[in-house]
Amino acid sequence: MTIVRLGYVAMSMELKNASPSKTMTYAQFQKQEDREAAIRKLERIAMENLEHTHRLLKHNLFNEIHFYRFSSRLVPLATHDELSGWDYMQPLKKKFREIGNFVREHTMRVDFHPDHFVVLNSLKRDVLINSVKNLKMHYLFLRGMKIDPIHRCVLHVGGNYKDTEQSLERFVTNWSDVPLPIQQMIMLENDDTSFTLEDTLYLCEKLGIPLVFDYHHHLAFHRNENWEDDWDRVVGTWKTSPLPIKMHISSPKSEEKFRHHADYVDVDMFFRFLNEIKGSVPHIDCMIEAKRKDDALFSLVEKIKGREGIEMIDGSSFYLH
Repeated sequence: MTIVRLGYVAMSMELKNASPSKTMTYAQFQKQEDREAAIRKLERIAMENLEHTHRLLKHNLFNEIHFYRFSSRLVPLATHDELSGWDYMQPLKKKFREIGNFVREHTMRVDFHPDHFVVLNSLKRDVLINSVKNLKMHYLFLRGMKIDPIHRCVLHVGGNYKDTEQSLERFVTNWSDVPLPIQQMIMLENDDTSFTLEDTLYLCEKLGIPLVFDYHHHLAFHRNENWEDDWDRVVGTWKTSPLPIKMHISSPKSEEKFRHHADYVDVDMFFRFLNEIKGSVPHIDCMIEAKRKDDALFSLVEKIKGREGIEMIDGSSFYLH
């Protein structure tokens, strides 16, 4: 028997006017005549994003959803070079603390997926430096919430640069430039164009990083179709983590656009995965990466309810017998 818990990414299709990702570009910032007034405006946008995040968490509680991915765009321009002296955490400290208190009180699992420009195996030193700066921001967010940062940020390996082996080894080399608290925050996922499950496992096992298995990505890009052969190795990367194993689930938009995410999750595709792993782990958290966000979760739950071997626990969790 395995407990399966579903989560979704950042936005709600049900809640209105609740975006946690409102922003201001640097070009817009520069147009403000008074720099201090512009910074106050940034802080107001960030506060609104945090208020909306709190609303989303309350929405999740009401719907018995215990797994949620925060937006990485909570504080606009937080890592911009021209705002390096801005202590963005100070005016937001109380709200970050409130969000963290809510998460802990209701035992929710939360994490981040930093943007694609966070590339730890970059050929360019400045890209690596900016990537670490961006990860430090996520670390500060988690510390501000008083949430243990360990294994809260999932990343892709990075760029392939037409040489998989060299790119993997560059990740290993650059890893030593990443501060230990930030190293401990990272999980890695296999992707759909550059690094297969086997490639990602190589890094995860070598560096002691948990692997987030993306089933859709694997179907789109693999050397060996039989991911099941490596499942025990995937599970092994989580052996020292305080959190349950995590995976990503999404479905192809179409055969022609196989790598694109569909609006909803194909329940049969999901259960092809679940039926292979049931009983191998006591608990697995499945992050839905579908265009329709929480709506995709609600739709999937309705389809799951009628399946054999399923015992619902609550609005987003079930026993897989």
